[in-house]
Formats: sequence, C-alpha cells, structure tokens
Amino acid sequence: MWKKSEPEEFHPQPIPVPQAQPAAVPQNFVVHTKERALIGPTIAIKGDVTGEEDLLIEGQVEGKIELHRHSVTVGKNGRIKADIYGKIITVEGSVEGNLYAEEQLVVKQSATVRGNIVSPRVALEDGSNFKGNIDVSQREKSAADATFQDQPLP
Repeated sequence: MWKKSEPEEFHPQPIPVPQAQPAAVPQNFVVHTKERALIGPTIAIKGDVTGEEDLLIEGQVEGKIELHRHSVTVGKNGRIKADIYGKIITVEGSVEGNLYAEEQLVVKQSATVRGNIVSPRVALEDGSNFKGNIDVSQREKSAADATFQDQPLP
C-alpha cells in the first residue's frame, strides 16, 4: 500500500514578468504628463469658468475664465468672449476680452485677439492678429527691487 510521507515544503518560484520597452519618442515631440481639462469643439458655455487644473478650450465660452494658478490654452477651434485669468495663457483661436497672465502670454500665428494683455512676458507670433494694448510691467515688485530703486543715484 501507499504510505503517506512527510509533507514536502513548497517553495514558490518567482514568475519572470517581461519588462515593457519604452517607445522611441521623436526629439521634437513634447510629452505632457500633467492632465488638463478639455472643453470640446461642440461645447458652448455661458457663464464663469473656474477651477484648479489646466484647461484646453476648443469650444465656445462667454463670460469669465479664472484659473489663476494654471495654464489656459484656447485651441484653434476655440471662440472666447471673456476675460481670461491664468498663469500661462496660449491663444491659437479667437478671443474677445482682456487677458491677464501671471507668467507668460503667447498669441500664436493662427490667433485673433481683441482686447488688452497684461503679463510680464508676451509673445506675438508673426502673422497673429491682435488689436489692443499690452502691459508688460510686473504686477508686484520684489523687496530687493524696491530697495534698489529707493537708493539715490551717485
């Protein structure tokens, strides 16, 4: 007859998992790891838009857009009748309203802007359509700048 012997100890062996190879990325390809919200080309909003994330607008917005600490991009299909407040604002479509960027504002070649721009850095690409005033002064002076400016000239 068959006699049961001592139980053998089971030692699981790790199963090799193939590692995914990263895809080749062209050098001129920009990879964005940060998520951003999208207002699609068939969406129309009348009212204020606020939030705590980056925003891409391909649709229509009429009102006010306030994303002070985030970037706002008006895509080529975007049609805006609103003041826009953002950290970095990029316009590729059409905007009627004032633009207030904390860091930088870029008006692309395909853009049409009718309104005033307030930003410490402004770039208008060749061929862009802009009508308004531009204020590139800093909103707040640092303490070091204020101290330096108060010094009398020798």
